[in-house]
This record gives sequence, C-alpha cells and structure tokens, in this order.
Amino acid sequence: MSPLDDAKKGAATAAAPATPRFLKAIYVYEVPVRIWHWVNALAITVLAVTGYLIASPLPSQPGEASANYLMGYIRFAHFAAAYIFAIGFIGRIYWAFVGNHHSRQLFRFPFWNTAWWGELILEARWYLFLAKKPKLYVGHNPLAQFAMFWFITVGCTFMIVTGFALYAEGAGQGSWQDKLFGWVIPLFGQSQDVHTWHHLGMWAILLFVMVHVYAAVREDIMSRQSIISTMVSGVRTFKDSEIPADEVDPNRRAVR
Repeated sequence: MSPLDDAKKGAATAAAPATPRFLKAIYVYEVPVRIWHWVNALAITVLAVTGYLIASPLPSQPGEASANYLMGYIRFAHFAAAYIFAIGFIGRIYWAFVGNHHSRQLFRFPFWNTAWWGELILEARWYLFLAKKPKLYVGHNPLAQFAMFWFITVGCTFMIVTGFALYAEGAGQGSWQDKLFGWVIPLFGQSQDVHTWHHLGMWAILLFVMVHVYAAVREDIMSRQSIISTMVSGVRTFKDSEIPADEVDPNRRAVR
C-alpha cells in the first residue's frame, strides 16, 4: 500500500463518527388514529372553552334580552363538539379492534406486568431529570400509556357519560339520552353534583393536555425520536443506533 493510500485511509478513519448513527423509520399510527387525534384535540378545545363559559357565564349583555343569543350559541357549540367528541371516541374504540397493535395501546393497562412497571418508573425518572437516557419505543412509552389510559380512555368515558346525563335534563324524560344516561344523576345524588364532577373532569383533562404537549415537545428534542411529526405522518423516526425496547423485549410485546 502506497503512502498516499495510507493517508486516504487515515483521513477516512478520522472522519468516521465515533458512535454509529442511522435513520430508521417505522409506520406506527394509521390514518384513522391520526385523524381522530387532531379532531379530538379540536373538540376538547371547544368543549373546554364553552364549558368554562357555561359554568361561569359572562356577567351581562347590552340591549334587550331578546336581541342576545350569545349563551345559546355557546351552548350549541358545546353540544355540537360533544357529539363529535363522543362519536369520534366510539370510532376510536372500533379501530382498536381492526387497526394495528399500536391502535390498541390506548385501551390497555398491563397492571400485572412487572417489567412494564419497571420501565414506567424509568420513564418517570427521565421526565424528572433523574435519568440520563430514556429507552426508545415504537409505540407509547409505559408512562405515556399509563397517562393515556387514565386521562383519555377512562377520562373521556367519564366526561361522555356525565355530559349526556346533564344533556338528558334538557332533552326530557323518555329521550334516548335519558334512557341511556338518566341513571347517572341519581347515582351522584343530584344534578348539581354531576355538574361539579363534570367540571372537575374538564380541568383534569386540561391538565393532562398541558403535560402531554410539554412531553411531546421535550421528547422531540431530547429523546432522538420523532413525536409530533409522527402524529402527522404516522411514521416514527429514530435518529440513533439504539433498538426500540418494544421491538426486541418479549415482555413489552405482551402488552402492546
């Protein structure tokens, strides 16, 4: 080998990165899941704003009462968004049965899986800046799955049931809302109690939304995998050489 060849080889070795890097893309979230996510986000926004105004109405309106229908429009927007929210949630449940295994993660809570709890604690340490590096996941990480199950699966179910119970008061006895959800108000005690719990549920979901947005932005920056763009394109992109934990660990496969 000539001195020139040795020099070229040395330059190539010096230019090579010390840590292997690669770009891997995996299709995760199907079109119905992504559409539901963004429609649901819009519906929750409308429901939160109008729900707050229904619970804390504007103090007054100028002019004759007959010339103002502001609260009527607010209530209509709330009810319309509620129907979109409820129908979308039913559609999301349907897709959990016919979609890929990632679409079912939202409705699963692997309580008895000790490995899953260990990974959840690891993720919590990562979010609290107590761990230097998180694991990578193709689907939701265990902490995200925990939060999604309780705040979306359970939380949305609670808001739909209590919301239609309150709507049944206006729809009247004998309406389908009354037949399906009329039992809720006696269960809570009285109508005002249902209003209170429904209102508290809104604040719980809003708290989850704020943490969810923060975590998504943080993970996009710090975890070396795509988060926000994945819910647009459906493709999860990994920017480091580490293999995602839920691709190789049989314990993770069991809880997808």
